[in-house]
Amino acid sequence: MARCIVPEADAILDREFPVLDKGFVRLVDYMGGDERIVQAARVSYGAGTKSYRQDKGLISYLLRNEHTSPFEQVVLTFHVKMPIFVARQWIRHRTARLNEISGRYSIMKDEFYVPAMEDVSGQSENNKQGRQEEPLPPDAAERIRAILTEGQKRAYGEYSDLIEEGVARELARVNLPLSLYTEWYWQMDLHNLFHFLKLRLDPHAQREIRLYAEVVLSIAEIVAPIACEAFRSHIFGSARFSALELEALRRMVRGEDHGLEGRAAELFLSKLEKGSEV
Repeated sequence: MARCIVPEADAILDREFPVLDKGFVRLVDYMGGDERIVQAARVSYGAGTKSYRQDKGLISYLLRNEHTSPFEQVVLTFHVKMPIFVARQWIRHRTARLNEISGRYSIMKDEFYVPAMEDVSGQSENNKQGRQEEPLPPDAAERIRAILTEGQKRAYGEYSDLIEEGVARELARVNLPLSLYTEWYWQMDLHNLFHFLKLRLDPHAQREIRLYAEVVLSIAEIVAPIACEAFRSHIFGSARFSALELEALRRMVRGEDHGLEGRAAELFLSKLEKGSEV
């Protein structure tokens, strides 16, 4: 089969989708789409060997039963501009291939992330790594934004002074904060992209990287809409149960006592309500 072309994806190549105050995601290139997945699964030749309905059913079956290799045939390359603290969370997905702008070779731009008023919150009392859902009062949020902005200006001013004095760029940059924007080219196959999205779209992920993940998914849905629909159904919108919880679910369906107590019952009910893995 020749190169798989998705006209809708071609139409958005190099288009910037804004994220946060100064960031963006854009699709640089792609290889394959839904058609490539079904062709790889069938190891056949030619187009139109099956109907759309059959192709959709096959993709759904593959994803639900974790036959992942056909999804690895689809590859997407993104150009992403994001704050460094987002990049450091993003980089933990090690199955990607990437090239990031280097502060050793380039003068870093005076571009920093400042959270919007509604995104300035206190530390969550029940989530050690997250913030409260309710934002701080406007006067407190504005004061914090001013502190962040002033610190960023001071850090970049000192960085610029060191550059002017002839200090090596690799040393001048070391005091720049995590709010500084960086850029990279990031390439990943669809199977591993779904794993990235499952984790980074989760409500427990930091809000800023969730916003990037939402845009990445919206772009992937243009490249491989059937596969992404299956992802929403079988991965992102699904739940995984332990053997004990599954037995309890069977008893509930049969109208029997579910037999769960304490923390096990809480986890079980949480999965049913949220539709996500715990």
